Amino acid sequence: MNPEPKAPPPGARLRDLATGYFVSRALQVAARLDVATLLASGPRSCAELARLTRTHEDTLYRLLRALASFGVFLEEADGRFANTELSSPLRSDVPGSMRAMLLFLGEETMLRTWESLEHSVTTGEPGFEHVYGTHHFDYLSRHPDEAKVFDAAMTSYSTMVNAAIVKAYDFSVFRTVVDVAGGRGSTLCTILETNPTLRGTLFDMPHVIEGAREYIEQRGLADRCEVVAGDFFEAVPPGADAYFMKHIIHDWDDRRCVKILHNCHGVMPTAAKLLVSERVVPPGNGRSYSKLADLLMLLMTPGGKERTEAQFRALFAAGGFELVRLISTESEHIVLECVKR
Repeated sequence: MNPEPKAPPPGARLRDLATGYFVSRALQVAARLDVATLLASGPRSCAELARLTRTHEDTLYRLLRALASFGVFLEEADGRFANTELSSPLRSDVPGSMRAMLLFLGEETMLRTWESLEHSVTTGEPGFEHVYGTHHFDYLSRHPDEAKVFDAAMTSYSTMVNAAIVKAYDFSVFRTVVDVAGGRGSTLCTILETNPTLRGTLFDMPHVIEGAREYIEQRGLADRCEVVAGDFFEAVPPGADAYFMKHIIHDWDDRRCVKILHNCHGVMPTAAKLLVSERVVPPGNGRSYSKLADLLMLLMTPGGKERTEAQFRALFAAGGFELVRLISTESEHIVLECVKR
């Protein structure tokens, strides 16, 4: 009878946590080489993959062997590599692809920002501003190539969340919805596709929604979706039945969030709903990505944070709203439904 495998000692487990960035960098290199897409048609030899990716065969093998040990790719008995459940989302040609997100996480700006975590923890200041001297969104407005990488990553992430949101929440009760800071419009398009009688307004900064009209036309929704440029710290489009924000509140400190909420409150009809899709930090010591994402907000934003349910309730109250429902989805996002007080 084989003995039960022993759990690694605490020192080894701590080492594995500390070297997590080894895995992260290996994943990002594999994403940049687009290995998973090359394996879409079936297993390939490392020699063939090296030729297609213009890399060194032996060192590419070492990269893929390391990732296979974490379940990302599979080394078969004949030495060929194949996709697995974990590597399949790295393909660039599948719905819900995570490749764009991994490319963004491997950008120099992201890596240098994480190097400044100690500065952020010590001072409370955003690491990005410490390194680059400006807010992340301002930086993106002046660096269009990096903005494209960021936008692609956010669109990629949205595809994982959008379907879960429209499955969990009934938007058919509304006639009109404004997607506040909705980027290129992937979420709003999903809402409109699922609710054919609904009309939408996509609202965001001019440089952010550049190309949104073309994207909406490609989705076949130009006749039901208006694109409006503006600044939500100044005003938002008036008069809709629902105001929707996804992944926006966590970017800002309480004072600026309240300003956004007040601007929505001031133009909403009495019976309108405010719908906010965010992660909600759970209580206790359990592992949750929201707790790591909270560190990312510390680094990248001026006071942004992931919030607990109690913090959301207090924030909405300060903005003139009452949180009436929390709707779980099949993703890590919660839909927080609010009404005017």
